[in-house]
Amino acid sequence: MFWQTTRFQLDLSRPRVMGIVNVTPDSFSDGGQFAETRAALAHCERLVLEGADILDIGGESSRPGAKALGVEDEWTRLGPVLQEALKLGVVVSVDSFKPEIMRRSLALGVDIINDIQAFRLPGALQALLEHGRAGLCAMHMRGDSATMQGLSDYEDVVQEVRGFLAQSLATLSSAGISPQRIVLDPGYGFAKTTPQNFELLRRQTELLDLGRPLLVGWSRKRALGDATGRAVDERLIPSVAAALLAAERGAKILRVHDVAATVDALKVFTACHHGLAPPANAAQN
Repeated sequence: MFWQTTRFQLDLSRPRVMGIVNVTPDSFSDGGQFAETRAALAHCERLVLEGADILDIGGESSRPGAKALGVEDEWTRLGPVLQEALKLGVVVSVDSFKPEIMRRSLALGVDIINDIQAFRLPGALQALLEHGRAGLCAMHMRGDSATMQGLSDYEDVVQEVRGFLAQSLATLSSAGISPQRIVLDPGYGFAKTTPQNFELLRRQTELLDLGRPLLVGWSRKRALGDATGRAVDERLIPSVAAALLAAERGAKILRVHDVAATVDALKVFTACHHGLAPPANAAQN
């Protein structure tokens, strides 16, 4: 199985690590640490050295209650970082749901658009169709950052997430987008309670018959704090544990803050499942 992106075909025969780069002052975990371009680029370089296969660069926080950001403000944060990150030789993803940000990012040559709104906003599909090679990640959520916490009334969270992702895949495919470009994200932490998040993880294999790779983001999430009593900056071990549980249940891309620790954990995972010689390179031109 692979993920076709703008510049690379990403081999998913083993789980890959997507390093989070928040170019924001208000993200829930590392808000402000990498808000300046120079700090963000240094962080990109560090994550690559730690073994990140993908850099996921975002300019707007999606934490509960986060304030909405205008296109120009978001692009002022993102543009300079994306331009330089594209020179680092790894897959570059932009984390945005705004069609205009998608257009500008794709014009620069980014490899992936990672959209928490699953390309449902007006203009999003058109932006994708203007660039025929980029990889896409469609995520499940309800509402937006301001409203999602009150929208967790599911009869069966797993089946409803599955239905949403199936519809997203069908919509993108019917628009002429190759399934090889698409991965799906169940949206851990988005419009879901802590018990629902863990039920979704426990039953994650029920999503695999959708036929596309799963991208998951458990890193430092509130559910891990609820389970352990640990503050956000003390959730490294719970985050790595959740990432490995997700990989054990079929996830192919792990979106994380703590790249080095996750890479080491996956080396053990890979040695157990596939032997001691993982591929040296994640992506090929």
